[in-house]
Amino acid sequence: MYIDTSERRLYLVIRPGLAIRYGIGVGRDGYGWSGVHRVSAKREWPDWTPPSQMLARRPDLPHFMRGGLDNPLGARALYLGSTLYRIHGSNEPETIGQAVSSGCFRMINDDVIDLYDRVSVGATVIVK
Repeated sequence: MYIDTSERRLYLVIRPGLAIRYGIGVGRDGYGWSGVHRVSAKREWPDWTPPSQMLARRPDLPHFMRGGLDNPLGARALYLGSTLYRIHGSNEPETIGQAVSSGCFRMINDDVIDLYDRVSVGATVIVK
């Protein structure tokens, strides 16, 4: 997988010269990053526990939210290495193509389900 944050696209390489292109939401100013990680875990309808840094910025957030339609992680999540970052669905599809997250990559739920079904734990993710 290759994520181009400036294009706000995720490319799943199927074979040399052929990739599936997905639109994504990326980290807002100050929360973008680059590097190489592997998918360390996958979850369907993941629970969400905002990190302490996020709760400090947004004390109005719940400290825990069960997976489901209202959960900001959406229908699926692919966890990146030992980081707090994920490629995940979203309950706010209008944010795809924008820089709005705290460093995670958001996708519409239909797209993240498709990606989830195609990608295995251990897959390499390159973020530019």
